[in-house]
Amino acid sequence: MKNTVLLICILICGISSSTYAQETEEINSNWGLGFHIKQNQQDFGLGVNMTSPYFAQKKVALRVRANLLFNEHINNTNITTWTPYSSMSLGIIGVAGKIGEFIRLYSEGGLTLLLPSSEFSSESTVLGGYGLFGFEFFMHQSANYFIEIGGVGTGASADKIVGNPIYSNGLMINVGYRYVFK
Repeated sequence: MKNTVLLICILICGISSSTYAQETEEINSNWGLGFHIKQNQQDFGLGVNMTSPYFAQKKVALRVRANLLFNEHINNTNITTWTPYSSMSLGIIGVAGKIGEFIRLYSEGGLTLLLPSSEFSSESTVLGGYGLFGFEFFMHQSANYFIEIGGVGTGASADKIVGNPIYSNGLMINVGYRYVFK
C-alpha cells in the first residue's frame, strides 16, 4: 500500500511538473521577497529575505536576510527556556543551473551579523560567515518554494550560560516561500 501511494505521488508530481514546464517561458529573475523558517545549529528561527534582480546573464544576485532566532538553554532557575536573538546577512548568489524552467539550483555565501541577547552572551555583536546550496521550485513564474542547506560559522558562544556552549555555528537549513516580482 505504501509503495502504491508513493508511486501515485511521484506520478502526480511528475505530471504537474511537466505541465508547468510546458506553460512557462522562463524562470523569473527579478526582485524577490520571501519568508522562511530556519535552523542554525540547535536554534530555531523565522526570517524574511530580499533578492536583487539577477545580473551577469541571470547567473548572479545579492540577497539580504533578517532573522529572529531562539536559543534554547537552561536559565538560572534550572528551567529550559528559549531566548530570542537576531541575525542579519548579506550574500552573493551564483546560479549553478536549471532543471527545465521550474527548478533553479544555486549556491550562496556571505557575511552574517548576530545580535545576541544579553541574557546568554556578553557580546553585543558577532560577525561570521555562511555558505549554502539551494533549490527553488517554481509553482508559477512569480512564486516558488525553496530549500537551502549549508553551514554558518560565527565563533559565538553563550558565555553567560554554564559550559559556555556555542550557538549559531554549524549546520544551517532554510525552507520558505519567495514571491518574485514581474
